Amino acid sequence: MENSTEVTEFIVMGLTNDPGLQIPFFIVFFLICLSTLLGNLGMTGLILLDSHLHTPMYFFFSNQSLVDFGYSSAVTHKVMAGLLTRQKIMSYNSCATQFFFFVGFITVESFLLASMAYDRYAAVCKPLHYTTIVTTNMCACVTIGSYVCGFLNASIHTGNIFILSFCKTNVIDHFFCDAPPLLALSCSDTSISEMVIFSVVGFNALFAILIILISYLFIFITILRMHSSEGWQKAFSTCASHLTAISIFYGTVIFMYLHPSSNHSMGTDKMASVFYTMVIPMLNPIVYSLRNKEVKNSFIKIIGKAKSSMAFIF
Repeated sequence: MENSTEVTEFIVMGLTNDPGLQIPFFIVFFLICLSTLLGNLGMTGLILLDSHLHTPMYFFFSNQSLVDFGYSSAVTHKVMAGLLTRQKIMSYNSCATQFFFFVGFITVESFLLASMAYDRYAAVCKPLHYTTIVTTNMCACVTIGSYVCGFLNASIHTGNIFILSFCKTNVIDHFFCDAPPLLALSCSDTSISEMVIFSVVGFNALFAILIILISYLFIFITILRMHSSEGWQKAFSTCASHLTAISIFYGTVIFMYLHPSSNHSMGTDKMASVFYTMVIPMLNPIVYSLRNKEVKNSFIKIIGKAKSSMAFIF
């Protein structure tokens, strides 16, 4: 680690150097951040308040909402502060911390999506045995395991990146500390580090995607065996929101990390990074709420109770 201390701080270039775009970008990201906060924490609160939503699926989704808020906050708040103050300097330790929490939360999200796929498999394919398959203890163990594996993975990646020597320049051509721009700054041989990233990300993604694919293969087979259109519609409505979230999340992550750094365009990476660090966490609550009658009904019920309480007070 001695060589890695040659750089003590980084200059994060951000999304734009045009002063005229700093405030408009700040306003856009502030609205995104506010929507992410209200959407994810609001959804978590709704699930906690309504006993009808105290089911394994919503337990996993409440954790996903917290994770979405976590990895978005690890990046968005620093970007907004930079746009407002035009302060682009980030200390070495701050960069490593941001990278650690971002990687940790995004890995936890990957495993939670796989857990939710298994939950959907049990609900559609084994409805009579659902309560004995997906138990409270199982949900707790799977969720804790997701967090442990996620932050263990983050520790591996953080050590793998920050053991490198950064002596070329300290200017990060990105808006946060991510693996591709950090590798581009290193004057060490990055081939082993790239291989570690590709192997670990590939293993985690393959493991989670395999669970998702197998779960949905059995779901698809079960749907084909149904003889009523009502059963098909119910099965599809059960899985549609989760499938949408999976497609958006994994499509972006695979695009970002599972190809060689020589093929990276920083401009393209920035756009993709904005999408999965800021837009996806904002979209997930919308995706789940718009396609879910239970969430809509619970929201209407909570609003009704709030109006009744306000009317009683005044």
